Amino acid sequence: MWIDTHCHLDASEFGGRSLEVADAATHADVSGIVIPAVHRTNFDVVAQLAERHQACFYALGIHPMYVPTSDEKDLIDLRNRVALLMDDPQRSRRFVAIGEIGLDYFVPALTQSPLREKQEYFYTEQLKIARDFDLPVLLHVRRSQDMILKHLRRFRLVGGIAHAFNGSVQQAGHFVDLGFKLGFGGAMTYTRALQIRRLATDLPLDAIVLETDAPDIPPSWDAHGINRPAALPRIGAVLSELRGMSISDIALATTVNAKAILPRMNG
Repeated sequence: MWIDTHCHLDASEFGGRSLEVADAATHADVSGIVIPAVHRTNFDVVAQLAERHQACFYALGIHPMYVPTSDEKDLIDLRNRVALLMDDPQRSRRFVAIGEIGLDYFVPALTQSPLREKQEYFYTEQLKIARDFDLPVLLHVRRSQDMILKHLRRFRLVGGIAHAFNGSVQQAGHFVDLGFKLGFGGAMTYTRALQIRRLATDLPLDAIVLETDAPDIPPSWDAHGINRPAALPRIGAVLSELRGMSISDIALATTVNAKAILPRMNG
């Protein structure tokens, strides 16, 4: 059994066939799919998908690339939704984290004032929500590892996942020391991705979870296609090869890791 800890199952690339995509993943032995929100406008969509498919779970948050079109009311709405969910165990049974949140210093426009400061504000305000409700976070960390870590040290959360991790060995160690798992997916399948493959090989196995980020970051065998959660077992097989372990041991370990860092998946 495998768990895809980061999959945008509601994406338009799936042409309205998200439930069929999830079915295909379960037939490929993917037992869990975590769907992070990116903007207030898809909060309800991800929640509804999780309610409609037995393998799906969801997170609520505002992605840094959607910060330019978000405002204070969206943060208030997020906090209010989370408060209602946490007061209602039945309604919140598939809600597992705050995310996708973080900082993006790859997109040039987002690194310039005032958007750089607005990104940081939205990130820290959402960390406060996670802290206040003892929830893990799903982090978008693109060329922003040190600033992400700076604020994680301030708020001391219960943990979470640094999604699509591509930092240094030292930065990876800092995330792990703060109680975080590191997400690896399609990028790991490219032989030219030397740093990512080195991290996937050398990090403690209990620090690693798997993801697809579908429909993005397709694996090497489908480099120009649309990524899907059904690809996760083959991505996991690449990790097993890198680490010299059996596929079944990698599946078990990464599933245990995912459920440890996202404990609400345990029901």
